[in-house]
Order: sequence, then structure tokens, then C-alpha cells
Amino acid sequence: MTQSSSPQRVVVLGATGSIGAATLDVIARSPDRFELVGIAANRSVSALADLCRTHRPSRAVVADAAKGEELKEVLSGSGIKVGAGEDALVELATMPADIVVAAISGAAGLAPTVAAIRRGGRVAIANKECLVTAGTLVMEEARRAGATILPVDSEHNAIFQVFEDTAAEAVAEVVLTASGGPFRTWSKADMAAARPEQALKHPNWSMGAKITIDSATMMNKGLELIEAFHLFPITADQLSVVVHPQSIIHGMVRYVDGSCLAQLGTPDMRTPISNCLSWPARGPAGVEPLDLVKVGSLSFEAPDVDRFQCLALAQAALRRGEGAPTALNAANEVAVAAFLDGRIGFLEIAATIERVLNCAERDHMLVEPKSLDDVAGLDAYARRVGTDAIAGMAGTGA
Repeated sequence: MTQSSSPQRVVVLGATGSIGAATLDVIARSPDRFELVGIAANRSVSALADLCRTHRPSRAVVADAAKGEELKEVLSGSGIKVGAGEDALVELATMPADIVVAAISGAAGLAPTVAAIRRGGRVAIANKECLVTAGTLVMEEARRAGATILPVDSEHNAIFQVFEDTAAEAVAEVVLTASGGPFRTWSKADMAAARPEQALKHPNWSMGAKITIDSATMMNKGLELIEAFHLFPITADQLSVVVHPQSIIHGMVRYVDGSCLAQLGTPDMRTPISNCLSWPARGPAGVEPLDLVKVGSLSFEAPDVDRFQCLALAQAALRRGEGAPTALNAANEVAVAAFLDGRIGFLEIAATIERVLNCAERDHMLVEPKSLDDVAGLDAYARRVGTDAIAGMAGTGA
């Protein structure tokens, strides 16, 4: 299949984040191949307006309804159609386009992503929480609408590139690689005293604050295991994680004949983004070519789930299934926010999540969500329990 001669129309949800910025960079490098038609941000009107002036989309939406008038004022006379609030966000996600890049972080990205999927066509998902909190529902919607889900996460995109769909029954194992984050070699005692500014210093990747903390706890890899379970025709027992500090191999698929196919590349999110935007073709992404001689060597080690308990909690939630991943994700978002605010310590992130999951099991809340309303209800419950747990930790001086 060849690339269409006319530019591919692209909508970017979450344009002011790190994924959004990388996506806009890829689009700007190939104006003959891509046309940005719609753009959205959460609350930052000034950043969104700057992007609108640079990239000239036909529509712009700010998710925070209270910011609508401000956006309308700063873009007055630009000819760009402006909207605000969740309804406008959903409308943007369903406007005529060839591909929607869903990069709104957190559970807030669920509704517009599902709306884009229901519309059909191609949806590049960079919001892992959509599949973690509502994976069964999201994939059912994709099948019903005939939508093509393209994974933007570097690990899932790597698997996407080397997973032989026609030989799925021959897959023995899917391996996601993890950098190990900034605390890979730290002792548990040192991790207990870690400050937010230390956790935000990722050795390889430039990402937003929340996902960088998730990398430091290795929750990011746990969430990716759950995401991979929904993206590919595999069981939970076929998924594993290996720590690979150089972040050159992004994912591997091992087959029953002993073959192991891997995707390698410079650690730059523009590679998987370009792969999704150009699929099923390929195009330039502006990424530095991989030089294995310069890299020198690649190393691997098993993850330490005693020090990185968030990974173990995510693996347990994947095996538990039903509503456990939804509760896990909500508890993690609350706990990460509390850590960044200085209200809990680094190791209390895992403690908060474990408390929420135990309470949810006790209260019989971990049933399979049957609708997005069910997802929202369980999400709200987990956040409430997590907030109470954090308040208790603060009260004890944790």
C-alpha cells in the first residue's frame, strides 16, 4: 500500500505535552505528507495559542471549559474555530481526519479517545490509561467500529512492528524492555528518601512529570504490560519485562521456533510517532540514526520487584483482571500527584496503591466495568480511598 498523494489530515489531542510536541515536530518536518487540522490542550491557553499560530490548524479546543473565553480572545481574528469543554473535545476527536493522535494524559483522555475510536479510522493511542482502565471496552469499540488502533508507546510500537499477526499462535513470549529509570541502582533505603527532583531525572527519555515518576517506580512498565495484554492476542503469562538500561531495544517477540524478533532504535519518541502517522508506509522522523558501534554494548537484567513494588502490584492487577487495573491506575495517579507535591515519600506511592487495591477487594468493587460510567465510578472510588490513605500517611509523618 502506498502513501496517499494528498496530505494525511491529523488531529492531536494533548498537543502541549511531550508526545504532542514530538508529534507536531514530525508533522512540521513533512508538510507534503501531513496536515494538522485539529489540536487540543488541557488548560494552558498560552501554549495552545502559540501552537495554533505556528501550525495553523482549523480547530483548537481547550479541555477546561473555564478557559474557553480566554482562548477565543487570544485567537480572535485568526480564523481558527475555537471550542472548550468535554463536548468540544469529543467533537474535535470526531472531526473529519485520517488519524487522531490521542495523547491526553490520565483518565481525562478516555472519553475523547473512545469517541475517536467509535468514528472508525486510525487512532494512535499515546494515553496508556485508556487501555489500562477500560481495555476490554476500548478494544470492543474498535472492533465494532472497524477502527485501527496504532500504539504510540515506544515499547508497544516496537512489538507492533515485529509481531507477526499471521503467526500469532507461534508467539511464545512478548518482552517489554525497561530502562530501570533514575533509581535502577539505588538501594531501597536511598529510594525511601528520594526527592521529586531526583525522580524526575530520567537517564534516557524526555517525558512529562507523571510518566517520568512512573518510570522511576517502574509502574510505567506495569501499566504497559496491561496495555500490551489488550493490544495483542496474548495471555498475561506470555508477557514479561527485562531491564535494558541503554533503551536501544524497545521490545521483543520470542517465537516457538527459537526466533526472537526485536525492534531497535535511538530513544526518541518521534520514531514510534512517525511509524503511526505514516502506517502502513514509513517516512522520515528527524531522528538521529542508530549507531551500534557508538553504543558499544547492550546489557540486560531482571527487574527487582522488591525495590520496585509498583511493578509487582501492576502484574498482580493484570492477573486479577476485571476492575483491578482501573483501581490501580486511579490510585497511582493520586499517589504520584501527592509525591510530586511533597505530601508522601517515594515508597509511599506503592503503599498507597496497595491500600486502595486491598480496600477495593474488600468492598467488592473490582468487578469488570461494563460501561464508561462503570469505569468512572470505580475510578472515583479508588481516588477517594487513595486520597484518604494519603491523608493518613501525612498524619503519621510519612
